[in-house]
Amino acid sequence: MLWLYICDTSKEVHEKIRLVETRQGASFDALFRSALSLGIISRRQVYFEAIKYEKDRNGGLLSPFGYSTATVAAAIESVSSMESYWRLALKRQEKQDRNLEVRIWKWKNYLIEYTVAGNKGPSVLLVHGFGAFLEHYRDNIPPIAEAGNIVWAITLIGFGKSEKPNMQYTELMWAELIRDFIIEVVGEPAHLVGNSIGGYIVAGFWPNLAKSVVLINSAGNIVPGYSALGNTEDRRISPQAWLGAWLLLVYLRFNAWDILKSLSNSKALSFPYQSNRADERLVNKMIRASNDPGVIFILESIFSFNLSVPLNYLLEGLEKKVLVIQGMKDPLLDSKAKLAVIKEHFNDITIEEIDAGHCPHDELPDEVNSIIKEWVDMLERDALQTVPQQCYQEQRQE
Repeated sequence: MLWLYICDTSKEVHEKIRLVETRQGASFDALFRSALSLGIISRRQVYFEAIKYEKDRNGGLLSPFGYSTATVAAAIESVSSMESYWRLALKRQEKQDRNLEVRIWKWKNYLIEYTVAGNKGPSVLLVHGFGAFLEHYRDNIPPIAEAGNIVWAITLIGFGKSEKPNMQYTELMWAELIRDFIIEVVGEPAHLVGNSIGGYIVAGFWPNLAKSVVLINSAGNIVPGYSALGNTEDRRISPQAWLGAWLLLVYLRFNAWDILKSLSNSKALSFPYQSNRADERLVNKMIRASNDPGVIFILESIFSFNLSVPLNYLLEGLEKKVLVIQGMKDPLLDSKAKLAVIKEHFNDITIEEIDAGHCPHDELPDEVNSIIKEWVDMLERDALQTVPQQCYQEQRQE
C-alpha cells in the first residue's frame, strides 16, 4: 500500500512539473505550495534560508541586480507573494466594504475572493471581464439579490485581490475555476452571467451547472460548421510576450488615470454615454492591482489568448436558456455584425440591445438589473410549471 501511495504521489509531482517546467520559476511553486500553505514548511524560514544563501555567495551582500540563481529567485518570489496575499486577505476581512461582504475561497491552494448577497431564491453567479474584479458588479449585486435571488460574484485568479501565481492563464483554466466554485461554494446550478471574456468563460463549458447563461458583450466568435474541439497544444510565452508585458505594465502604472479619463471624455472606451462611471475609485483599484506580486504573469497571457472553441459550439443545446445583453456602442467590436451572426445561427436565443458600451451592467446598471431579474424570474416560473407536467406524464406512463 505504501509503495502504491509513493507511486501515485510521484506521478502527481511529475505531472505538476510537466505543466509548469516551461515557465521559469514556476516549478518551485508547483512542488512546495501545498506544504507551504499547510505550514509544513515555514514561508519565513524559506525566505531566511534563501537570503542567507545569497549573502554567503556574495560576500555578505545582496546584489542590486537580482538574485544569483533561478532557484533562489523562485523561492523568494513564491513565499513573498504568498505572504503578501495572505496579509491582503486578512486586511480585507478587517476592513469590509459597507455594501459587499468579501470572503476568501482556496482553490488549488490559491486565495480567491468572492462575495454573496441574499439568503433565499435561485443562485446567480456574476463573472467579470479581463482586468476587472467583483466590484465591477457593485451596483448589480444588491438589487438582483433584493429581487429574491442569492447573488454570487467572484474575482478570477490573476485579477483584483485574488492571487496572481506564476502560471499559464487561459480561458479554459478560468472555466475550470468557475466549475469548482459552483460545485464547492455555490452548491447548486446557477444562472451564469458574464461580461466580455467572463461571458465566454460561462458560455456552455459546464451546461449541467447552468440554469441559464447571460452574455453581456461576450468575447468569442461564431464559426459556421465547427463540430469538434480544436488544437489543445500547450501555449508558451515567448520572449517577445514577456517584454511586451513588462512594457505594458510600466505604461499602465504611470498612465492609467490619464488614459481612462481621456478615453471616457472622447466616448471611446467602455462607457461612451456614462463616462462618470469610470470614477476615481475604480481606477485606484485597477492601479493597486497592477502593483501586486505576479501581475506580470497575467499580462503575459494577453499575448497567448486563443478563444479557439467558438460560441456556437459552446451554446449548442442551450439556446432557450441563453440571454444576450449587447451594448450597441461597444468600441471593441461591431455589435450589429455580431448580433446578425448570432441571429443567423440561433433561433431561440433571447437578445436585448442596450444603448451602452462594452460594460452595460456598469454603465446602465438599473436597465441591466431589470433585464436580468425578469429573465431569472421567467425561467424559474417556467421550471416550476414544467415539474408538475413531467410528474403527471410519468404517472400516466406508470
